[in-house]
Amino acid sequence: MAEEMKIAEPCGVLIVNKHAGITSHDVVNRVRRLYGTRRVGHTGTLDPMATGVLVVLVGRAAKAAEYLVCDSKRYRAVMRLGMTTDSEDITGEILTKTDKMPQAVEVLKAAAKFEGEILQVPPMYSALKVGGRKLVDIARQGGKVERKARPVTVYSLACLPTDDPKDYMLEVHCSSGTYIRTLCADIGAKLGVGAVMAALERVETGGFSIDKAYTLDELSTMSTDELAGALMPVEALFKTLPAVAFPSFYEKLFRSGCEIYQKKIGGEFSIGQRVRVLDASGRFFALGEVREYPDGSAIKSIKFFEL
Repeated sequence: MAEEMKIAEPCGVLIVNKHAGITSHDVVNRVRRLYGTRRVGHTGTLDPMATGVLVVLVGRAAKAAEYLVCDSKRYRAVMRLGMTTDSEDITGEILTKTDKMPQAVEVLKAAAKFEGEILQVPPMYSALKVGGRKLVDIARQGGKVERKARPVTVYSLACLPTDDPKDYMLEVHCSSGTYIRTLCADIGAKLGVGAVMAALERVETGGFSIDKAYTLDELSTMSTDELAGALMPVEALFKTLPAVAFPSFYEKLFRSGCEIYQKKIGGEFSIGQRVRVLDASGRFFALGEVREYPDGSAIKSIKFFEL
């Protein structure tokens, strides 16, 4: 069993399939022990009851977290009709309950209205901060604060009946910042019977899908070499960004802090576009961003990754 791993500077991206009942930080602690390093972080927190894809950054890869751009996630969730709770999920204190159940056709019709750009009021039981304090900490102390509705996008929403007339399976493709339990609660409110999230699985985030994820049990039985092989290069975090390869001359200028004008390299990226920067051999070494300069648009470095 690979409880402690002694690799020289382990570095990379690990996709974990988190099981229910543990926090995202619990996963980080476990990975720290497995890889023998304290330099481990994660992106996109999952609540203890949630399962699925958790992107874990090991070693120097952790410094990439602040530059991640992830505006698309996929979830599978169970929506349970006929009740409301203070947390909008099955773990909260029950506020209302009813045995009255709408017909399936009504549920599907109501759910369909939540596709597209919608407004959501973030739940009190969330990690969002108000006045420097997390909403969840305020809620646990019995407090409540006003929250403004925020725009989110539900790209697609499938609502599927189950054998239990109270439960519906939701398959959601949405923008970052979308709360699935709030989506359940809002659908329930529209139906007039209330609803909570009874289960949640994140099946994809940042282009990483659950079929490529490892469970903690699987990782704990791996050899040192297998654990090293489970790490993807840091470039994988930015695979959705377009790539630009600099010839050696422009690479040297770029590394020295110079902006590289697109007209010099035949680039046509729009202002504000971030790109993966490759050297002449095709190796990723930096993130760049297209900015406007007096002589035209140019690619400027924003972070180097010599990994």
